[in-house]
Amino acid sequence: MKISIYQMEIVPGNPLENFKKVEEWLEKEIKSSAPDVIVLPEMWTTSYTLEDIHIHADDNGKATVAFLQSLAKTFNINIIGGSFANKVDGKVYNTAVVINRQGEVVYQYDKVHLVPMLNEPEYLTGGQKAPEVFELDGIKMGLIICYDLRFSEIIRPLALEGAEVLFIVAEWPIARLKHWKNIQITRAIENQMFVVSCNNVGTYKEVTYGGSSMVVNPWGDTLIEGSTTEEETLTTSIKVEETVVIRENVPVFTSRVPHLYKQGL
Repeated sequence: MKISIYQMEIVPGNPLENFKKVEEWLEKEIKSSAPDVIVLPEMWTTSYTLEDIHIHADDNGKATVAFLQSLAKTFNINIIGGSFANKVDGKVYNTAVVINRQGEVVYQYDKVHLVPMLNEPEYLTGGQKAPEVFELDGIKMGLIICYDLRFSEIIRPLALEGAEVLFIVAEWPIARLKHWKNIQITRAIENQMFVVSCNNVGTYKEVTYGGSSMVVNPWGDTLIEGSTTEEETLTTSIKVEETVVIRENVPVFTSRVPHLYKQGL
């Protein structure tokens, strides 16, 4: 499976301009790399314009989802559609969406863990459902958003249900870049899955985002990593069969004794 990650510099508060950027980028990427899957970052339509997020938020995802569906069908591409500010019944959620080659919505997820360091809880509403496994081209996958990465409790169930690839869409600040890199490698090793992340770059209201989008294999090796400052595309191919081999050689899941583990902690 060939994956292209758009480490994007987001235009704050301007969804239409960001739609244009993504479409122009994808047209070039299809011609140069012909990927199976593309990945966009967190809040790519608006960035963290939280004070005005009710103004910029999409109405129940109509514009953003329709835009991504059109791209998927036009270019016959699977899309991990990052996340976007999504207004539903007067509340704004940080919503991720996955679209398959046919333009169908395969999965949608509202970010559960809101970031206190960026004041997300003041402006957004947290999701009420844990991430679930979905499939693209017959491969089982999971998807989380940024701060979710710190919570192993919501990721292990995805691996137990057969997910071989975990996507992380983010706007992760450079101030915590060491955590960003190290936790991804840890999640890949402990769950014996590929970890594919898409972060943004640039600065908005004194917060600088750290790029360093990554693909890590199930052994914990970093296959590709973006810069900390530049808007760029990261393209690589993964062989999901590696997860089977590693899970057989180091049988973590059959070694588990869940009846001894404390639940809900």
